[in-house]
Amino acid sequence: MSTDDKNRAIAAAILPLVGGAQNIDSVAHCMTRLRLGLRDRSLVQDEALRALPSVMGVVEDDTYQIVLGPGTVARVTPEFEALVAAAPAPSPAQATVGAAAPGADGLAAQGAALKAARKQRNATPFKLLLRRIANIFVPLIPALIGCGIIAGLNGLLVNLAWLPSVTPALAAMASGFMALIAVFVGYNTAKEFGGTPILGGAVAAIIVFPGVAKIDAFGQTLSPGQGGVLGALGAAVLAVHVEKWCRRWVPESLDVLVTPTLTVLLSGLVTIFGLMFVAGEISTAIGDFADWLLANAGAGAGFVLGGLFLPLVMLGLHQALIPIHTTLIEQQGYTVLLPILAMAGAGQVGAAMAVYLRLPRNGSIRRTIKSALPAGFLGVGEPLIYGVSLPLGRPFVTACVGGAFGGGFVGLFNMLGEKVGSTAIGPSGWALFPLLDGNKGLGATIAIYAGGLLVGYVAGFLATYFFGFGKVLLEEFNVDTDPETVPVASNTPAADAPEPAKV
Repeated sequence: MSTDDKNRAIAAAILPLVGGAQNIDSVAHCMTRLRLGLRDRSLVQDEALRALPSVMGVVEDDTYQIVLGPGTVARVTPEFEALVAAAPAPSPAQATVGAAAPGADGLAAQGAALKAARKQRNATPFKLLLRRIANIFVPLIPALIGCGIIAGLNGLLVNLAWLPSVTPALAAMASGFMALIAVFVGYNTAKEFGGTPILGGAVAAIIVFPGVAKIDAFGQTLSPGQGGVLGALGAAVLAVHVEKWCRRWVPESLDVLVTPTLTVLLSGLVTIFGLMFVAGEISTAIGDFADWLLANAGAGAGFVLGGLFLPLVMLGLHQALIPIHTTLIEQQGYTVLLPILAMAGAGQVGAAMAVYLRLPRNGSIRRTIKSALPAGFLGVGEPLIYGVSLPLGRPFVTACVGGAFGGGFVGLFNMLGEKVGSTAIGPSGWALFPLLDGNKGLGATIAIYAGGLLVGYVAGFLATYFFGFGKVLLEEFNVDTDPETVPVASNTPAADAPEPAKV
């Protein structure tokens, strides 16, 4: 079977289990998940869906999210969209079939739908804002990864004095996107907040235009790129509000001329004579604070950040870090926070290995761990988090302990002057090695990061092996099982859990 046929088969297997094409309201994907907007949640056959070999788990949030893994999801989504688009429209009779599935399973599905609806109603404005911010930056991650790896390759060739005729071209490829990242942020921001995307990009483009160097604001000459992605985000949000205001007051006959002109003019003036300066000060403060924190409290800060990252993910608060990572990459060429936060994944892997040894009779959980560990080493944590540690409870806490010690190790070296950073966001675990950068040479940076992973593995393992199981938990789970009869052994995410980071 060809790759295309395999991806089409995965999409075809998923579609009927989520209620068919008529039940799909929207289709999207992120790094690891197929995100579906559903018309009727009760039509989803959860157990059958989770039993598919290609499905690592499911998560219910603002959308129904099916974890397929990096790479796979990007190939399956277009096939899924094509199947949905090709399906005939339902008749009125068909539209009502299955709306109220009989029996206990139907009641359970309806209960899950009510629970999801209640969760959506209770979503706080702050968390909704963080989701919108994530929606702005997540689409940029593939370009950040690609350009980051090219930058690392170029740096290696320059240090070795190899291919001097090629390295300038590689430098252009690596730097071109970052030079214009403000434009992409502006475009995505306007799209997310309900404006015209190209107008958001046009206003944000002012920030990177070389001609701003001829403009004085607040007693100083502006510099191209001042304010960075934060300025672009603010400028685009302002443009959306100006555009909506114009739509209300400008006559329809003049709208095509007046609205875009006023949007760019008014938003552009505020951006040049206000936002660029303010956002530039904020961006500088973020970079200075990150440097100060790791230089003066590196081990302690790393311990806290590495230990709390998984709980932050559970609360959905990790999304607030995305603009900070991007700002640091834009300023310094790499983010020093991501390698520390990535240690949470190392603690998770170590904890899973300890669970494997502590439950020698539970073949179901052990099979889940064996199948999920390769992805865990590469930084995809959902199968281990939702299939092993989180359902068991205490091993999730001990996994955080492993992340704390790994983060403290990396933070300690930052405090000693050995900065360890990542030129992109998204990957974690071993997948982060090609994106590492620092201030003391690539060899030292790789060694410190690898040491942090090792510390995280060992600390997570020891903490879980000795403290991750009480007597009751061992009696309950260290039993002979069939994989289909032990719920916790499946790769089923908790229904209330938000999207995890890729750790």
